[in-house]
Amino acid sequence: MSEYFSLSECDVIGFDLDHTLCRYNLKETSRLIYESFARYLVEHKGYDKDLLHLTPATWDFCFKGLVVDLEEGNLVKLAEDGTVLRATHGTKNLSIDDIIKHYGPKREWKHFNSLNTSYTRSAKYYFYDNYFDLPGALLCARAVDMLNKQGAEITSDFWKDIVAAIDHNYNTSAFREDTGTYFPSVKRCPGRYLQPCSDAVKRWLRSMKNSGKILLLITSSHSDYCRLVCEHILGSDFEELFDIIITNALKPGFFSLVPQQRPFRTLVDDVEESEGLPSLEKPGWYSQGNWPHLHELLKNMTNKTEPKVVYFGDSMRSDMFPACSFGKWETVMIVEEMEGEGVPRANATPSNSPTPSESPAEKKGKFEDQGMKSPSAVSNQWGSYFVDVQKNEGEETRRLTWCCHSIHTYSTMAIPSIEAIADLPLDFKFQRFFSDKPITSGYYPRPPDSLLKWEEN
Repeated sequence: MSEYFSLSECDVIGFDLDHTLCRYNLKETSRLIYESFARYLVEHKGYDKDLLHLTPATWDFCFKGLVVDLEEGNLVKLAEDGTVLRATHGTKNLSIDDIIKHYGPKREWKHFNSLNTSYTRSAKYYFYDNYFDLPGALLCARAVDMLNKQGAEITSDFWKDIVAAIDHNYNTSAFREDTGTYFPSVKRCPGRYLQPCSDAVKRWLRSMKNSGKILLLITSSHSDYCRLVCEHILGSDFEELFDIIITNALKPGFFSLVPQQRPFRTLVDDVEESEGLPSLEKPGWYSQGNWPHLHELLKNMTNKTEPKVVYFGDSMRSDMFPACSFGKWETVMIVEEMEGEGVPRANATPSNSPTPSESPAEKKGKFEDQGMKSPSAVSNQWGSYFVDVQKNEGEETRRLTWCCHSIHTYSTMAIPSIEAIADLPLDFKFQRFFSDKPITSGYYPRPPDSLLKWEEN
């Protein structure tokens, strides 16, 4: 395998939608998602109304890559070998002595091997690796604080309530039925939450299509929400850009092999047909489905026994790990945390590019942003997403985080956004993560600050 990677070598260019092709206003969306979950707990499960009230400083806690240890009731940040680097009970930091009390003198989290080899969820832990459920980590911690304050026991029912809040807001009928808080809010004011793709990204997509590449969109969002998002970020003609659109893909299960695989289904007015398809015969818009059937269609479309596919996504659990491990696809991870550590999101906006006008709601949101940390920025409480310091009896050792190690293991390369590469020619050669090269090699346009310091040391 070459240490370089080029899009021109690929037959198929695939994309996840949310936080990959579609950029969200992270602060606005995070507030909305938190409110969606918290309102459900207050109104349907009888939790304290104080859960609904947040200060801007509270958002420092919101940090991607945390694992909820459901057996101990803690949130933990892990090193690449599963060592607990930092932990909290609720929002309160655990001291080194407390961490040792919970996880032993070596600070080993006992379920690490299970999580590290499958990235699946379990009755014993939950991994926060995407921005759609990330505000749930903050909600979970604040709910624990309140239960502790009331002297109430934290039981498994508490976690069932958190999961119910997620399901209530994101279930596939919620958009159509206008239920929950999340979908009605985005439908009312999409411009407050969604960022339109730049002209450069639209040109880039069209240039790939015109050069004969097959363009593929695979999202776990339902078709109605996907349509709203794509019309807002790409325009009403977005379907012309993609040869195949797959919604409600239920990743990572989409990449499952027989016998777990789900059949593809056709859609009529955004409702799935009850009968599954025995195979995928032609391009189009489908729901659910599985990788082996898609692979057969791509073989027919490219006239190749092993078409080369690259897939862009933002989730290790849903995108990178399964696409790399099962699909054997090249994978490009969108890591917005790179922006939080000095990496430019894209080239400077050309002076002739229009600036979207702001609604009063958007201006109000920006005023409220003051003092609120973006969830992709470095956290005072949790540190860097990529590198951290392990403290042991007065000694400090710099460690790669498990999230950082996962990027190097299952991604071909990492970028802060699609915009970062949209102006480059298709035959541009990117350095890939490569075992014989420094760990910083696969980041484009450059590694995040913490990894640059790591390399210097």
